[in-house]
Amino acid sequence: MDHVSHDDEQWMRHALALAQRAREIDEVPVGAVLVYGGKVLGEGWNQPIASADPSAHAEIVALRQAAARLRNYRLVNTTLYVTKEPCVMCAGAIVHARIKRVVFGARDTQAGAAGSVFDLLQNHALNHQCEIERGVLEQDCGLILVDFFKARRPGRNVEINEADQ
Repeated sequence: MDHVSHDDEQWMRHALALAQRAREIDEVPVGAVLVYGGKVLGEGWNQPIASADPSAHAEIVALRQAAARLRNYRLVNTTLYVTKEPCVMCAGAIVHARIKRVVFGARDTQAGAAGSVFDLLQNHALNHQCEIERGVLEQDCGLILVDFFKARRPGRNVEINEADQ
């Protein structure tokens, strides 16, 4: 974690509060906030079940909100804070939107696309690469996932790497 700042931790706490909103509606607790110049452009939390939309991951919801606000699908020079490492679908949208920097908390060792399983965000075969900051408030971000799955799977030993969507 070379570039972690007080701002990174502050925005990740905001993303954690959004993840709690997902948990309150019985969705996998992942939250995301897209920031430009110290201001929120978009935010979201997982809601594929509630919205009957398989693409309604926290990152996608935040990107859609920001793009609508800016009336532009390119979200250059922005930073996306997300409590869990983006999946392949979200990583693809992040690359297409030209997000400059992605900061995430918990790794996803089963489906992460920011270096844990795949590395789409920094793949030089693509026309855009993102800066990545891994592990910001990792313990807090992982714990909300572990607690969620423990409650859903009583009696099972749940680890952070099981806590995926």
